[in-house]
Amino acid sequence: MEYIITKTNTERRTHTMKELKNRDIPYKIYLSEDEMPRYWYNVRADMKTKPAPLLHPATLQPMTAEEMGHVFCAELVKQEMDNDTPLIPIPEDVRNFYKMYRPSPLVRAYCLEEKLNTPAHIYYKFEGNNTSGSHKLNSAIAQAYYAKEQGLRGVTTETGAGQWGTALSMACAYLGLDCRVFMVKCSYEQKPFRREVMRTYGAQVTPSPSLTTEVGRKLLAEFPAAATPNTRYVLGSVLNQVLLHQSVIGLETKAALDKYGVKADVIIGCAGGGSNLGGLISPFVGQMLRGEADYRIIAVEPASCPSLTRGVFRYDFCDTGKICPMAKMYTLGNGFIPSANHAGGLRYHGMSSIVSQLYHDGFLEARSVEQTAV
Repeated sequence: MEYIITKTNTERRTHTMKELKNRDIPYKIYLSEDEMPRYWYNVRADMKTKPAPLLHPATLQPMTAEEMGHVFCAELVKQEMDNDTPLIPIPEDVRNFYKMYRPSPLVRAYCLEEKLNTPAHIYYKFEGNNTSGSHKLNSAIAQAYYAKEQGLRGVTTETGAGQWGTALSMACAYLGLDCRVFMVKCSYEQKPFRREVMRTYGAQVTPSPSLTTEVGRKLLAEFPAAATPNTRYVLGSVLNQVLLHQSVIGLETKAALDKYGVKADVIIGCAGGGSNLGGLISPFVGQMLRGEADYRIIAVEPASCPSLTRGVFRYDFCDTGKICPMAKMYTLGNGFIPSANHAGGLRYHGMSSIVSQLYHDGFLEARSVEQTAV
């Protein structure tokens, strides 16, 4: 859930039910399908300091497109490495899929404002109105689409709490692709409903760590796509390509606010690997980078895995098995094991390179909170 806060006059207002009924802005602001973005926004094009390139885990040199092509789909490699193109067209087939659940509503939290007795106007962008239950579907369908267009047989991935795995399973079922998901073992056991939804969509779900993979037998983690013919690896967060696809969240949010002449003051988003937060803030921070506007942007992360507030900005492996590329990001170390918490999707040891660079350059601030506090 992402929150947008706007200020009112300095005089504090007390809302009454009459005022709520006579509101000028509806509880839910919907855009029409025609108003849905036709392009993803690539915030890197406006960043003065670009995110550092991914490094090959063996040579520690910047990865080439050819090397990335052994891991990711060809079109996704282009998106991952493109630091200059501001607007990238959303394929028509992807937009048509989006229409099943997008545009998603921007909700005015009138009742919350009343309970808090606050002069602030609070909005939140609701991304749970699809079968997968989260924003993850925005990138899952895009990555599955490019895999299908490339003629691949299937994709493989890992998932924490199961939202990304569910989204990818749904996208693969829609496009007729094989899908293999390695699910964090504690979530696999804590959240059987997520596991079974993935299987309902036809995915093969394996708890991780497991004895299924080579590195799994050694370090309890593996990168299976590298050894599977006609298959590529896909990821639901952290990567530049993922934040690109998730920019649809922020683009819709800004369009909905503009529709009613509202300018945000404070933008708040939860931060695990950075896809949710990065997608929301991209068009707003783009304005900041271009000198067009100023916002206060706050990343909220779990105290059990505080990569921004307690991590170090350096190159680190993206996985425990040290198989995936190395990224420059705020990290707690690839061997970091967080304490138990229910938010399985917020246990990643690092942060998106884009979000990390923006944080390092002072465009956003961060807070860490315990799950019982929220």
